[in-house]
Amino acid sequence: MTSSSPLTDPAQSYLAALLNTDRAQATNVIMDAVARGVSIKTIYLDIFQAALYEIGRLWQTNHISVAQEHYCTAATQMIVAQLYPHIFNTKRVGRRMIATCVSGELHEIGIRMVADFFEMEGWDTYYVGANMPIRDIISIMEAQEVHLLCISATMQSSLVAAADIIEAVRASEVGQPVKILVGGSAFLQREDLWVKIGADGFGRNADDALRLAALLVN
Repeated sequence: MTSSSPLTDPAQSYLAALLNTDRAQATNVIMDAVARGVSIKTIYLDIFQAALYEIGRLWQTNHISVAQEHYCTAATQMIVAQLYPHIFNTKRVGRRMIATCVSGELHEIGIRMVADFFEMEGWDTYYVGANMPIRDIISIMEAQEVHLLCISATMQSSLVAAADIIEAVRASEVGQPVKILVGGSAFLQREDLWVKIGADGFGRNADDALRLAALLVN
C-alpha cells in the first residue's frame, strides 16, 4: 500500500511494516530511530502520529479493512509501551493532569500520546481512558489536585459527550480552577468548536497541547 500523504522515510517504513502486519519490522524502525538519537517526541509526532493519520485516511477511503486498522493501532500501542523507560524518568515539575476520552470513544492512542508528552515534560499524568464516568473523573481531580484536564474526541457524535464532561467539571467546586483542553479529529471540522463546548483551548497535537498548557497553567 502506497501512502498519498507526505511522510518522512522512517514513517513510510513504519507504515509499510504495519500494513504488512510485520510488527517486528515496525518495532525495528522505531528502535533504530532511538539508537540514532531521534527524540521520543519526534518519534511520536513524525512517525507514530503521521503513520496513524495515514492509516485512518486509508480506512476512511476503504483502502484497508477495519481489522487492518485495528491491527496497526494495537501494534503501535505495544511499541509505544517499549519506549516508556525513556519517558518516565523526567524530573517532576509539580503539575498534574488527567487525560481521558469521551464515553464510547474507540480510539484512545492519541490521548495516550498526549499524556506521554506531559510525562516527558515532568507532569504527573493520570490517563483514565474511555468510558470513565464523569463523577469518577471529578473524584480523581479532587484526590490528585490536578491543574489540567485533557479530553479527546475523534468522532462528531462524541462532541456532546465532551460538552457534558466540561459542563459537569465546571459545575463542581473542585473543577472550577482546572483548565480544560480538548483535542482529536472531531474538533478539526470547525475552528470554534472548542469554544462552543466551554473548553479553554484546543490542541492539534501533543506538542500544541503542551504549549497551551504552559500558557494556561501558571
